[in-house]
Amino acid sequence: MKTTRLAAAALALVVMAAGCTSPATGAGTGRLSVVVAFYPLQYVVEQIGGDQVSVTNLTKPGVEPHDLELTAKQVASVAFADLVFYEKGFQAAVDSAVEEQKPKRVIDAATIVPLRTTPGFSGEGTSPSTSALDPHTWLDPQTMEKYAVAVAQQLSLARPETAATFQQRADALVQQLTTLDTDFSTGLATCQRTVFVTSHAAFGYLAERYGLEQVGITGLTPDAEPTPSHLAAVQKIAQQKGVTTIFSETLASPALADALAKDLKLKTDVLDPLEGITSASRGTDYPSVMRSNLSALRTAGGCQ
Repeated sequence: MKTTRLAAAALALVVMAAGCTSPATGAGTGRLSVVVAFYPLQYVVEQIGGDQVSVTNLTKPGVEPHDLELTAKQVASVAFADLVFYEKGFQAAVDSAVEEQKPKRVIDAATIVPLRTTPGFSGEGTSPSTSALDPHTWLDPQTMEKYAVAVAQQLSLARPETAATFQQRADALVQQLTTLDTDFSTGLATCQRTVFVTSHAAFGYLAERYGLEQVGITGLTPDAEPTPSHLAAVQKIAQQKGVTTIFSETLASPALADALAKDLKLKTDVLDPLEGITSASRGTDYPSVMRSNLSALRTAGGCQ
């Protein structure tokens, strides 16, 4: 990406402007500097690192992460970080920065849970969700548990004297995520409807984990343009499966979801892919937004 190359070229200027010292967030604070690519990774690092880390999220609140571009300062933060946590294949600019800057320690989420294509659906037209690997692994709480283990290991390598504390926090986080997973399993076990329609196909891993079927209005990125035949197929499935609700999300336009719901005379609601937390989010952190998602799915699915 041209923007990333320009940012990388400007890295030396950033360092000079900083007086030849590291621009990493932990510099001078005694904390480990950790750079993360987007919000769910930030949540894991902050829960485990606590006051031992300073975290820089490359995707600012309210920014749609799929097409992220980096500034020279952000590229510099990657270069000087004690740890970088990202997901290769999701954000091209971050992939390039990691490859070019070669930080000390890196966790690639895609090596913890390999990305796969999201299944499409049976119907007229072709689902746009089948054309690429699905990055939205974090919407499965069991994946987040695996992230916690990896983060504790890497933070312990970076600061061995605090390893026991990192492990204790990781164990506590895994327990919280296990409870969340159980809540989803029990909450979605007996639903009248298992098909749900959402604005972009971000919920494939969640759907597979809990026995649901996702139908995306767009594909894996919310700005993809669905074909008329695809929209017709979504409408047909919604009618055949007795769908009651069309879901939009917080960081992308609800226009398509609202229009589809209006055409079909259905309700609208929010299903959050948790790519960022803003004032519009139905919760203040990963667990609370996920529980809001669970409540929305249960209502739409007529779950007992």
